[in-house]
Order: sequence, then C-alpha cells, then structure tokens
Amino acid sequence: MSLGSQIAWDDTVLPFQLDRSDIRGRVARLDGVLDTVLAQHAYPREIEALVAEAALLTALIGQAIKLRWKLSLQVRGDGPARLIATDYYAPTEDGAPAWIRAYASFDKDRLEPGADPFSQIGKGYFAVLIDQGRDMQPYKGITPLAGGSLSACAETYFAQSEQLPTRFALSFGRAILPGQGERWRAGGVMLQLMPEASPAGASDGGSGEEGLLAASDILDGDEEENWSRANLLLDTVEDMELVGPRVQPTDLLVRLFHEERPRVFDPQPVTFGCTCSEARVRQSLSIYSAKDIAYMTTDEGIVTADCQFCGAHYELDPATLGFEAGKDPDDDGA
Repeated sequence: MSLGSQIAWDDTVLPFQLDRSDIRGRVARLDGVLDTVLAQHAYPREIEALVAEAALLTALIGQAIKLRWKLSLQVRGDGPARLIATDYYAPTEDGAPAWIRAYASFDKDRLEPGADPFSQIGKGYFAVLIDQGRDMQPYKGITPLAGGSLSACAETYFAQSEQLPTRFALSFGRAILPGQGERWRAGGVMLQLMPEASPAGASDGGSGEEGLLAASDILDGDEEENWSRANLLLDTVEDMELVGPRVQPTDLLVRLFHEERPRVFDPQPVTFGCTCSEARVRQSLSIYSAKDIAYMTTDEGIVTADCQFCGAHYELDPATLGFEAGKDPDDDGA
C-alpha cells in the first residue's frame, strides 16, 4: 500500500452499521490533528496519553451524535491530573471538517513518572456536555470515574445516563513512519446498540463498579446475543490495526465483522480548531468593573489573556475593557 493511501484515512471518522445485529459504530484515525493538539503544550508523557485518549473519544462520540454545535468532554479528579477538557465542533456545512481541541491542567510536582496515566486522575467524575447553540438548553451528563480508563468511563456514562450499550477499543501512542519523525497516532472503534433497538433499561443498581450500570444490565434476548457476538469479534482487534496506517478502516471492518454485514457511510474529516478570539476575550471581561480590570492590569499597563487550548496570547488596553469602559471617571451619573 502506498504512503498516499495510508495518509488518506488519517484524521477521519468513518461511520458504519452492522445490519445483522442493529449495531452502529465509528472507526476513527487521528494523526495530524492529535499531533497539533499536543504540540500546543509541553505535557509529560502521562498527561499526553490522557489527552490523546480523551481526544480520540471526543472524535468518536461527537460524530455519533446529531450535533448542531459543540460536544465537550471533561474529566476532573483530585489527583495530579486535575482536568482533561476536550471540545468537538460539528461541521458548519457538508464536506467541511469537524474541529477538535483539547487541553489538560495538572500538578507537575505530584505526578508519578511511569505510573498508569489513568491513576494520575484520582477520584472524580467524567462529564459529557452537549451545547446545540442559541435558544437550546445545554445538556450535561456526569458519571463517577471507574473502570481503569477513560474509555471505560465513557462506556459507563452511556450505560448509566443514556442506557445505550456502548463499547470502545482504542489504541494510541507515539509512532514513526518512514521518512517522518516521531509523532502521535491514535485509532479506535466505537460500537453502540441502535437507540431504537435498546431496551428500556434497568431501574435498580447495576453490576458495574460501585453499582453503576453496565451493558449487560440493560440487555436481554436477541439484543444481548447480538451485542455479545459483536464484542467478541471486536476483542480480536490488534493495536496496529486500530492506529494503522497500513490497514484501511474499511478493510478492518470486513476483517472484524464480515458476517455481521457491515455497511459504511461517508467519512467525516476532523482537524484542529479553536474558537478563541480577541472579541471573545473582551466579551468574557465585559462583566467586570473598572476596579476589577485595574486589578488584572500588569505593571506594563496591559491586560493579558492566554487561550488554554491553542496558546494564543492577547494583550488588551484596560481602558477598553469591562462594563465601565469609556465612562468618564468624573461623571457621577447625575
């Protein structure tokens, strides 16, 4: 296979359906977008791995939802990895790429070098936030951290909050392609029982960690048999098949699920994108008084702001900021 055909599937999400078992899914490959996300920061390897996993989950989940604007994942814990945050912005028009951005907040002095990345989060929660834009009520679903990985937390979220059996198989890490330097690559498969086929679900405690619901708690009959069969097939996938680049997603689906009659749809390209701007910074500061703005002003007489996602740096005139901007300080309003 030529290098051109290898790269063709990078930074894409391929939707598919298993017609025999009423299961839908996604295959994602992240290469340049993930490398760009991580290049914005000098993260330790443990934090890079968490951001890579979260970004991959975001690409898979975001494409699986009928999204008008933005889906966000947030992972908060009491360990050295305090926050992992990602955003997926839906395409603005047919053929346009979706945008992904991500960042992490962590306590460098508390990190344990070489430890399992998930263990660096500690106790906390995994949240999914969906914002469909203006005049729409945002949705937020939260589940405790459990299962030993972010993908396991995402599976628990769908079982607990949506009562949709969901499975992820992910692989990510640094790789070297011929003629290229070391860079991050990630790939994964998401399986999910079709919503119309999903049963009503369990009302009592589940069989998962700390009594959380698991897929087995919300399945019965033919759906349970179909789900088990598809999961057994997915268990045979290898890490190099997930990340590529020599195995095309279409070939992977045939290899894994040929007896399930896989059917693919148009792939969705993804790219790194950030919505920060000077206008947005000014808007966020518009709630502050002149006294507050003065407190934020540096010794050089400017107010600075940095985007945590893309690293953009803004320098603003304090006289133009806040809800009292442009007001004559001698004007008492009489």
